[in-house]
Amino acid sequence: MATPVIDVHTHVVPKAWPRLEGVPWLRLDSEREAMIMVGENEFRAIGAQCWDSFTRLADMTDDGVDVQVISPTPVFFCYDRPPQLAAKVSQIFNDLTLSLAQGAPERLIPFCQVPLQDPDLACEELDRSRANGHAGVEIGNHVGDADLDDEKIVQFLQHCAATGTPVFVHPWDMTGSPRVNRWMAQWLTGMPAETHLSILALILGGVFDRIPATLKICFAHGGGSFPFWLGRADNAWHKRNDVVRGASQHPPSHYVNRFMVDTVVFDPPSLRLLVDVMGEDRVMLGSDYPYPLGERPVGQVVRSSEFLSAAQREKLLGGNALEFLGDHRRPLDSRP
Repeated sequence: MATPVIDVHTHVVPKAWPRLEGVPWLRLDSEREAMIMVGENEFRAIGAQCWDSFTRLADMTDDGVDVQVISPTPVFFCYDRPPQLAAKVSQIFNDLTLSLAQGAPERLIPFCQVPLQDPDLACEELDRSRANGHAGVEIGNHVGDADLDDEKIVQFLQHCAATGTPVFVHPWDMTGSPRVNRWMAQWLTGMPAETHLSILALILGGVFDRIPATLKICFAHGGGSFPFWLGRADNAWHKRNDVVRGASQHPPSHYVNRFMVDTVVFDPPSLRLLVDVMGEDRVMLGSDYPYPLGERPVGQVVRSSEFLSAAQREKLLGGNALEFLGDHRRPLDSRP
């Protein structure tokens, strides 16, 4: 039985998304084109791939992808809104996402979103969504100035560990300035830096020393710049242990087996570094589908990387994702 090819990093925007006061909304320009709006400002043009399962499934078949994990588009997180409003947004978004996945439950695996600024509401919405059919949760990498070692966020991550919920961490809400508002530099430099910082927060903030190893957590975009600069972080931890150590018991390299990353790095040399640093069991196929900075055809870098053995390629394309998804791999195991 062949291991299914599983893309763990894709996004959706339901076509039926309602316009709510103070929340990003969807301006439908045609049956197959829309614009995500933030207030009266255009944020991103999107197409039917975001909401039409038939279009999505056709693209998956063209790319040789058996299964997608479908997650929210981060602009809808609403972490900077009142918690009750963010909870309402999460409920609506999550229910609409379930409807999108219902047409092909064996191929589309939904991840929910939660009002992360309020841990009690976040845990409540996670439990509701899991009971309704969501397999995991996507969260942003920070809530305002609170990073992933903030006690409120740690409370939520502990709940995810206790319930066996896979967590996918996506960078978002990058700080703008004249220097990074050119050339999509917020995406080219800000996203890798945001992810790097949040992995360090889990390590140096002592979260991995306190939270159970049962936590399944994956970082988007190859872990950002963290894998490339792991040696620098280790060197700083040893040379300036009085400052850099934080609350961690071990140097950063000790913790690379506590999280996973996706393959959205776009060329074989970068993928090779990622596999060398993280290990072949900690890297999963991701694409950032359907957005233009994602990989198409999905999986081409993994499939074209000659340094990978057949067994390693199978792990990256799907085997590791089966482990990450846990109980939700069962319907996939019966695939021919």
